[in-house]
Amino acid sequence: MGIVFKQSLSNTITTYLGFGIGAINTLFLYTRFLTDEYYGLVGVILSTSAILMPLLAFGVPNTLVKYYSGFKQGEELQGFLGMMLLLPLGMILPIALLSFAANEAIGAFLSRENPIVAGYVWHIFLVGMAMAYFEVFYAWARVHMRTVTGNFMKEVFVRAGVSILLFLVYLDYISVQLFLDLLVALYLFRTLLMTLYAYRLKRPSFSFRWPGNSKAILTYSLLIILGGSAAVILLELDRFMINQFIPIENVAYYSVAVFIATVIAVPSRAMHQVTYPLTAELLNKQDTAGLKELYHKSSVTLLVVSGLLFLLIILNLEDLYLLLPESYRGGFIVVFLVGLAKVYDALLGNNNSILFNSEYYRAVLVMGVFLALLTIVLNLWFIPLLGINGAALATFLSISVYNTAKMWYVKVKFGIHPLGGDTYKIFLVIVALGLLFFWLPLPFHPILNMMLKSILLVLLYGGLIIRFRLSPEITEGLRWLLRLGRKS
Repeated sequence: MGIVFKQSLSNTITTYLGFGIGAINTLFLYTRFLTDEYYGLVGVILSTSAILMPLLAFGVPNTLVKYYSGFKQGEELQGFLGMMLLLPLGMILPIALLSFAANEAIGAFLSRENPIVAGYVWHIFLVGMAMAYFEVFYAWARVHMRTVTGNFMKEVFVRAGVSILLFLVYLDYISVQLFLDLLVALYLFRTLLMTLYAYRLKRPSFSFRWPGNSKAILTYSLLIILGGSAAVILLELDRFMINQFIPIENVAYYSVAVFIATVIAVPSRAMHQVTYPLTAELLNKQDTAGLKELYHKSSVTLLVVSGLLFLLIILNLEDLYLLLPESYRGGFIVVFLVGLAKVYDALLGNNNSILFNSEYYRAVLVMGVFLALLTIVLNLWFIPLLGINGAALATFLSISVYNTAKMWYVKVKFGIHPLGGDTYKIFLVIVALGLLFFWLPLPFHPILNMMLKSILLVLLYGGLIIRFRLSPEITEGLRWLLRLGRKS
C-alpha cells in the first residue's frame, strides 16, 4: 500500500478522533454549558482569527512546501528555512501595532450589531498569530513527510483542551471570561509544542544568507497571501458576516450546522497533508503521468468516502437534531448546502496542490480573489434576506463557482481532469441510495434509528463500491485493515 494511503489513513483516524471530540463539544457541551450568545462569541473569535491567519502567515506554509524540495542540504537550505521563519513577522508586527493603536475603532467595527464582541480584539489577534505560526511549523514537518503528529496537534489537541475548559465552566471552577482567555492560551501552547517538534526534525541555523531565488520566493509568498485569504474567506466569512448583520446567537446555530457538514471534509484534509508535498515533487520533476494518476486516484477515493459521509449525515439529520436543544434544530438547509459543497471539494482531489505548486499560481490567485469578492457580495445579499440559510447559499454558490473554475483551469493548462467512468458510477450509487433511504423512516428512538440506518447504508454502499471496483485504493485499504485484524 502506498505512502499516500498509509499516512492518509493514519491522519483520517486521528482527524476523526478530533472530530469526535469536536462533535461532543459542538453538539452537547457548548450548547449546554455556554449561553447561545457566548457560544456565538466563540464562533466569531475563531472565524475572524482564521480569516486573519493567512495574512499573518505571509504565505509561508505554502511557500515552504513548494520550494523545499528544490534545495539541497547546505547553507542555502538553512538560509531558506531561516527566511521562512522571519517572513511572518513582516505582517505580525505591523498588525500588532495597528491593533494596539486602533483597538477601540476595530472593536467598534466588529461590534456594530453585537456589542459583546468589542472587548475581544486582542483575543482575535493572538489566536490568529498562533494559528499562523502553527501552520508554518506544520508545513516544516510535512516536507519531511511527518504529518501524523502535526495532524494530531491540529485536530485533537485544541478540541480536547476545549472539552476540559468547558467542563471547568460547568463545574464553576472558571468563569466564561476566563474560559475565553484560556482558549487563547491553548492555541499559543499548541504552537509552542509544534515548534519544538519541528525543531527536532530539522533545526535551522538561521543563516542570513538567503537563497539566490529569494525574489521569486518572496513574490510567491506575497501572492499566496491572496490565494490563502481567498480560500479562508470562502470557508469562514459567513460566520463573521452573520455577526455583522443579525444577532450573534445565530453564529452559534450556524456553527453547529456547519460543523455537522464539515465532517465530510475530514478525509480530504487528511489526504492533502500527504498529497501536497508529493504533488510539489511531481511538478518539480515534470512527471505528468504520475501527476495524472495521483489526481485521478485522489479524486475517486475522496468522492467515495465523502459521498458516504454525506448520505450518513443527511439521512440521519432529523434524528440527530432531536438530541439537541430546540433552538439549534433549524439547520437542515445549511447542512445540505454546505455538505454538497464539501462533496464537490472532495471531487477535485489534489487540484489545489497542483495549482498552488505550479507556475500558473498567479492566475489562480487572481481567480481566487475575484471569487472571494463574489462571496462577500453574496453574503451581503443573502444574509439580511435569508439569515443563516442565506449564508449557506452564498457559501455553496461561491465554492461551486470556484471549484468549477479550478477544474477547468487544470484541464486547460495540464490536459488532465479528475472525472472518469468511475466518477459517474459513484454519483449514481450516491443518488440511488439517498433516494432509497430517504423514504425509509424508522419509528424507534433517534439513537437506534441512526444506528440501524447507518449500518444498513454502510453495508450497501460499501458492497456496491467493492462489487464494481469503483475505488481500488479503498479496496486495497480494507484488505490491509483485515490483515492487521488477523495479525492482532
